[in-house]
Amino acid sequence: MQTFKAFLITKDDSGQKSAWTNISLTDLMPGDVTVRVTHTTINYKDGLALTGKAPVVRRWPMIPGIDFAGDVVSSDSPDYKAGDKVILNGWGVGETHMGGYAQLARVKSDWLVPLPAGITAAEAMALGTAGYTAMLSILALEAHGITPVSGPVLVTGAAGGVGSVATAVLAGLGYKVIASTGRPAEADYLTSLGATEIIERSSLSGTPRPLGKERWAGVVDSVGSTTLANAISQTMYGGCVAACGLAQGMDLPSSVAPFILRGVTLAGIDSVMAPKARRLAAWSRLARDVDKNRLAALTTTLPLTEVERLGPEILAGKVRGRVVLTVD
Repeated sequence: MQTFKAFLITKDDSGQKSAWTNISLTDLMPGDVTVRVTHTTINYKDGLALTGKAPVVRRWPMIPGIDFAGDVVSSDSPDYKAGDKVILNGWGVGETHMGGYAQLARVKSDWLVPLPAGITAAEAMALGTAGYTAMLSILALEAHGITPVSGPVLVTGAAGGVGSVATAVLAGLGYKVIASTGRPAEADYLTSLGATEIIERSSLSGTPRPLGKERWAGVVDSVGSTTLANAISQTMYGGCVAACGLAQGMDLPSSVAPFILRGVTLAGIDSVMAPKARRLAAWSRLARDVDKNRLAALTTTLPLTEVERLGPEILAGKVRGRVVLTVD
């Protein structure tokens, strides 16, 4: 392949621009493994990069796309050979290193994870960073001793990517899931994923009290800000809150009361730079614990050419569940 298609974003004094462009391997950044991208996806961070609504991209020009799955074309690493199926999530790809919205990607071998047995490349991108982040959050709850008998688990932003996967996986593991959403029309969708109770986002949007009524043993929060503060204040004694997103904001108008008086743990979840051992553990569990039927129910498949349209939609909360983008 002498040249290949890539979605390239550039920036000048007039602002950010984007276009499908023919580029060659010499235009890519250094790396010891070249991958033919077969599938990718769109996350909230990708939406920020595509629209320029936040300074996600820090190198220009840039091919966005923080996730991809595909087949190794060539490798200078002993860890991979041509034909191996691999996944990439994070590591600054799509931000400072050219990403997955192209037919080919060249990256460092340390950033890759072998595609686990039992899932396809399309299913891996149906999970993507959202699913991988959801599993990291579930692993944090488990490490803190939160089990199905501990009590319910609250999932905020439940109709989004992280929330949908977290709801489906937790329900499959036997947890009672309380799903919080600002989209009441998605109640049936969330119930189909296994949620046993749906609460309005507005119930977590008021001024947080230092301590509220104890309602849940664990929380998977992708929202941040006031929602996270209210979730913390209503966590049961000895509970754990996994904070993995900031869709509502980066602030946290909380108090130390839940941590001191109830022994609540706030576990920060970083998916971008998580060490490889943690990534392998998360993907192994995803391959084992994800119900394929529920994954299919929360997934929409579109061609990569739709990605520019999807950027503003995911920021506006109009994208339900997960989107797999197929690469020709």
